[in-house]
Amino acid sequence: MAANDTIADMLTRIRNANLARHQTTQVPATRMTHSIAKVLLEEGFINNIETAGEGIKSHLVLSLKYKGKNRQPIITAIKRISRPGLRVYSNKKDLPRVLGGIGIAIISTSSGIMTDRQARQQNVGGEVLCYVW
Repeated sequence: MAANDTIADMLTRIRNANLARHQTTQVPATRMTHSIAKVLLEEGFINNIETAGEGIKSHLVLSLKYKGKNRQPIITAIKRISRPGLRVYSNKKDLPRVLGGIGIAIISTSSGIMTDRQARQQNVGGEVLCYVW
């Protein structure tokens, strides 16, 4: 992977692990991936986050969540919106609603990474990183 889009990498790893019904997946630990993982945890899309490894080789172990006896993934889709080649920004008035509020948009704001709902409450806009539902 030549391009260093850690967020797209993280989302792809989560997507693939979900499709393969894995219990956990590893993503490289950066401040950005950690913040996104924290939002996913708070919104109930994943079970838990653990940090493993040391220094530059550290990574996050995300425990994925499934429902029912045939283990349907909680995350039905996870989609990168703003990417290095095409940044997508949104002011507080135009914050996206994902599936009429069923899903979440993860926004990178001046006050940290948060959901579209939190950004609306705090009256801030920012970069639309991804949609999860």
